[in-house]
Formats: sequence, structure tokens, C-alpha cells
Amino acid sequence: MNREAPVTAVQDSLHRRGRLRIPLYLLLVLVFLIGIVGAVLAVILLWQVSEHRTPRYAEAVEHFKYGSIGAEPFSGIPYRIWRALPKLFPEHFQGRDDYTAFGFLYENDVNGRPRDVPIGIARRVYRGIEVVWFNCATCHTGTISVAAGNQHASRRVIPGMPSNNLDLHRFLAFLLEAGADERLSPDRLITAINEIGPKLGPIEKALYRWYIIPTLREGLVLRRSRLMPLLAAQKSSWGPGRVDTFNPYKLIQAKMSFGSLEPKEIVGMADFPAIFQQGPRATMHLHWDGNNTSLAERNLSAAMGAGVTADSADHEAIERVAKWLLDLRPPPSPHQPESAAVARGQDIYMKACAACHGYQGAHGYEFKGERIGQVEPNAGLRVDPSRLDSYTEPFRAIQLSEFFKGTKYQFKEFRKTDGYANVPLDGLWLRAPYLHNGAVPTLADLLEPPEKRPKDFIRGIDTLDPHRGGFVAPPCNSVPLSAGAFCFDTNRPGNGNDGHLYGTDLSATEKSDLLAYLLTF
Repeated sequence: MNREAPVTAVQDSLHRRGRLRIPLYLLLVLVFLIGIVGAVLAVILLWQVSEHRTPRYAEAVEHFKYGSIGAEPFSGIPYRIWRALPKLFPEHFQGRDDYTAFGFLYENDVNGRPRDVPIGIARRVYRGIEVVWFNCATCHTGTISVAAGNQHASRRVIPGMPSNNLDLHRFLAFLLEAGADERLSPDRLITAINEIGPKLGPIEKALYRWYIIPTLREGLVLRRSRLMPLLAAQKSSWGPGRVDTFNPYKLIQAKMSFGSLEPKEIVGMADFPAIFQQGPRATMHLHWDGNNTSLAERNLSAAMGAGVTADSADHEAIERVAKWLLDLRPPPSPHQPESAAVARGQDIYMKACAACHGYQGAHGYEFKGERIGQVEPNAGLRVDPSRLDSYTEPFRAIQLSEFFKGTKYQFKEFRKTDGYANVPLDGLWLRAPYLHNGAVPTLADLLEPPEKRPKDFIRGIDTLDPHRGGFVAPPCNSVPLSAGAFCFDTNRPGNGNDGHLYGTDLSATEKSDLLAYLLTF
């Protein structure tokens, strides 16, 4: 049997060196493979965090209710966290798994299935994460209920009317407190997210633990430090259907300090307005105090109030809503007062009211009147001045100099006024309570002198009052407060029900006739 000749000493040395290098080669291969895997993971992560998209809706009304206007990137809440909050904070959600406890409205989709977000909450994928937050419908979609004998009242959702259900103050106060609550820690929040499902993947879990949750909490803590002194100084809740239009705006977007605000500007609550038929309003003074005559600026300012920034504003989406609102008519009044009384009431109204507010004609609302849409000095109007005082020259200066600076959207038309705008009254039947701050519950009460108007009443009931105009609004101590109801006290700062004395000196018969006509608006 043949055998190979023994190797030389040199060959033996080389052979031994080769064996020693095998671990080094294996290590190099392993490093190379890890590098490839890391690169692939990095590409996947980069793709995820760079993804930006938002749902598009074919119908304008669906876009209004659910479409993004750009508020999510800098103001929103990740969708997975939004869904988990009711589980983590059941005491604030009345034990429900949705946001109806705060007055948000839900409806079914086209397939009859309940939607997972309410009206007024839009979604957008930002940096690979689905985020939700406010759009125009948050503040401008409400409900009415019509009682039919002994049958349960039927509820109807109406886009464009004031949001008479939403308790924005309570919702925002909850979020500010939640940001400092240990239940919003990564461990507890991720556990809640996974229990609701679907479970987070490894990459998602890492993103939520080390970036998304800390960023959210940091943002909430910052807003808490800015807004809580204001809310504490106001000393009372806004109540459903109301908002402090400009003070949060000053502290968040304008970065003004709370200490820079004057005492008389701190309380600025007002009702959400109706936004029907914006086209005829194009040349009028807008906002309750008439501080702007540009629909485009008013719309963009309102979008900023909803959380939009100069960097995040989706101008195309905002303009689509604005175009739809130009000729959006309110639904006709369901009230059917006696026709002879309506005719007599119209005669009274045309002499005393039409010049400031326009009038209801045979084929719709007529936006005609010598002073319609003009600012009425509060020296003569004598209504609660708080909302007027809350808009100030220092804030206006920041609006004009800083917001959308250097772009075609930079604000130019804001003005400080001395009163409140004479608003058109289209859709009057679904705009209760009345006056800019919602301090008078019904049209019948508005025709009484201030000392005879209710001193307190319940807000948050959407059942129509067919006799007095507006919604059913019993005195606070007359019935137990149900979920969503709120005792409105006209003695609280900003809630005064004085002023607007027009029609208060009419006889009882004349008031009845005028009310009959107003019920047709």
C-alpha cells in the first residue's frame, strides 16, 4: 500500500498557520453577514420612518369628517396609543372603549360597521407611524334629537353645525394629566397596546419604547406646563360646545408666556360657531369679534387652533373643505309654527332685525342688510366682553409677523375690534344656546330682558325645544345631570347673559309672533 511522503517542515508550518486562521475567517464572515442584516434592517427602518401618507376620500363630506388637514405630525397621538388610552384610564372614559364620554360622535362606515375613530378625528401616517388628531369637523359637527310622542327620540348628525356635544376642555385636561401619569410608561402602554392587538413587532416595539412614547410624553408635559396655569386661572370648565379660541393658541403656537397675559384676557370662552354657507360671508367680518375679513385667513387660523403648524399644514386639504363650505346649506327648520303668526313676526323682524342679520326668505336665507357682517361696538351691544378682550394687540402682532412668515399664506388681515360681528342667522334653529358665549338657552329667553333670562341651565342636551327655539335646557337643580350634561352658570367669568336687548321691549303677543318667524330660520 502506497503512502504519501512526509511533509516538509515548511509545509507543516504553513498547514498549522492555516488552521489557526480558520476562526478569523469565520469571524470575518459573521461580521459581513451581520453587516448585511443590519443594512437590510436599517433600510427597512428608514423606509418605515420616512413613510408619509393619509387616506383620501371621494366625497367632500367624508373628507370634512375624516380627512386630515395636517394637524397630526406635531399635535397628534399615535393611533395604537389612542386605542389603548380607554383601557389604561377607564375612569375618564366611563368604562367605555371609545371616546363618547368626551362627546365625540361615532357613526358606521359604508358597510354598516362602527368606525374605529369618531367624526373629527383624522389619520395620517407620519414617519411610518399612524397618527390621529383633530380636523374641522371636531368643532363643527353636532347632533339634534327630535322627540316623537312616546317613542325614543331619533338622533341626527349634522356636519357644519356647532359641536354641541364635545367637551373639549375635559378632553384636553385629561390628556395633560395623562402625560404625567405612570400609566403612560412604556411597559404599561406597550402591554395595553398588545392586549388590544395586533401585537407590536420587534422593530415597532423598540420604536415605541425608545422613541414614540417618550416623544409623546415629552410633548404632553410641555403642553401641560404651558396650559395648566391658564386652565387653573379660568377656575371653571368650558363645558360642552365651547372653546377658548385664542388663549391656548397664544401659549402653544405663539409661545407667549402665561405671565405675559393681562388678567382681563385670560377668560375667552365662546361657543363653537356654525359654518354653513361661507360664500355669502366672504366680505363680512369673521370670528365672533369680527377680527378678520378673509375667509382663507380665518380658515387657516382655525386650522392652527386644531393643531396645524406652518410646516405641517395640508393646504390642499384645507382648501377642499373651504370650497365645500362655500354653499353648504343648513337643513331646513323642522318647526312648523302657525303661518299667520309667522307673517306677523316677519313684519316685526324686517323692521327691527333684518338690517343687522339678513332674513329668511321664501327660497332660503337672504344675506342682505345694511349692517350684516359688520362689527357692532360692544358699548351699545353690552354683551359679555370676555371673548372680545381675549384677542389682543400683542397676539395680533405675532400673528402678522410670525405665522407663515415669508409665504403666500402669511396673515395680513387680522384686526383688533371694539365689539362683536352682526352674524347672519341661517340655520338658527340648530345654533343654540345663543349669544357668542352660549349664555342664553333659547330664542324665547333671548327676547326677555337679562334679569328674566335663566341664571343657570343644563347644556349638552340635543333634544329640540319646538316651542321656545333651541334645545331643551332645564334649570340645573331641576333634574339630575346625565352623562354629557353640564350646568352652565351665567355668574361665572365669561358666561354673562347681559346685553342684546333688541326685542326685549315688545309686548308678549309681538314676542310670540317674532318667535314664530325665528323658528323658521
